[in-house]
Amino acid sequence: MAAAVAFEGVVALLDRFPALAGVDLTVQAGEMVCLRGPNGAGKSTLLRACAGLVPLRGARAEVLGFDLIADRRSVRRHVGLLGHRAPLYGDLRVDDQLRHCAALHSAASAEVSAAVERFALGGRLTAVAIRRLSEGQQRRVALACLTIARPRLWLLDEPHAGLDESSRDALDEMLAYAVEAGATVMFATHETGRARVAAARQVVLAGGRVEAIAPAPRTDGPTDVA
Repeated sequence: MAAAVAFEGVVALLDRFPALAGVDLTVQAGEMVCLRGPNGAGKSTLLRACAGLVPLRGARAEVLGFDLIADRRSVRRHVGLLGHRAPLYGDLRVDDQLRHCAALHSAASAEVSAAVERFALGGRLTAVAIRRLSEGQQRRVALACLTIARPRLWLLDEPHAGLDESSRDALDEMLAYAVEAGATVMFATHETGRARVAAARQVVLAGGRVEAIAPAPRTDGPTDVA
């Protein structure tokens, strides 16, 4: 099976600073991988690099078969990136935002309804403008949009942040379902418990490099750490 992500000696300079300083990483298609490391380790940059949003150099930088050194744009329609800020239109109502996402990705109404139910976005909430939602509610809308988009590669930066426990559980179920359906998932987190429950492997970054790769240890439940 072809790798979803294949990086060899990948370097990314942000204002001349090496945010990625020679990353070697292979993620197989259909795998779920957790990125760990302190702030500034390069986790967010690595996710953005996989989404084709960061200029790269190196021996090899391929995502879903696309050469990101030669062409960063072509991969973008195949990946879904959720960063710290939800990519939403503040003036749209929740239901309009979801319909807009469905139209962009040719999703059926049943898929929208399933996303609404999964992230508890029904009832009076559907008519509320995005800008009037709490941070957690906006993140739920963004996750629903990601579900509707059905990307081949899911890239999530601290995906559980701002969510209540039921929404966190819904997110974990959604990611597991995505992997079962053949998608690949990479997410960065500081929450040890969530990483252990969800991911098959954890990749530890430090100083813009991959410091260690190991099977994710298992636990009976989520345990948050700083």
